[in-house]
Amino acid sequence: MGDRVPMTPEGYKNLKEELKRLKQDERPKIIEAIEVARAHGDLSENAEYDAAKEAQAQLDSRMKEIEDHLARAQVIDPQDLSGDRVVFGATVFITDFTRDKDLSYQLVGEDEADLSKGRISIMSPLGRALVGKKIGDFFVFNSPAGERELEIKEIKFK
Repeated sequence: MGDRVPMTPEGYKNLKEELKRLKQDERPKIIEAIEVARAHGDLSENAEYDAAKEAQAQLDSRMKEIEDHLARAQVIDPQDLSGDRVVFGATVFITDFTRDKDLSYQLVGEDEADLSKGRISIMSPLGRALVGKKIGDFFVFNSPAGERELEIKEIKFK
């Protein structure tokens, strides 16, 4: 079965909706494309058929992955959390002295990560570096772009 997969209630809901969409909308379209391509005759040299079968394999793989994550989900609501340390679900406000910027990130599950929305995976290098830190902690983070000097300014649970 494997380890639990932490996610927020919103992340769990989004995964369930994605699985429903894939099963109800995407899969029937691919099955129809396979049938149309099959009707064109010789399957050994039928690029449409091969492409549709590949799309079906990718879709089935994604659906299995989602089902696995939902089965192992450990739903954690950030509003139920508190404390003075960075944990899953926390929104962390950071000063990046290297880039002279103030940043904020919410630590979420891998399926929910979206940097454009300020949501990073707890399993990402920065996510792992933040876990356990408290307000006022100053540390060096080795990012792919080089060392960054960071300080934890605030931790919120919302």
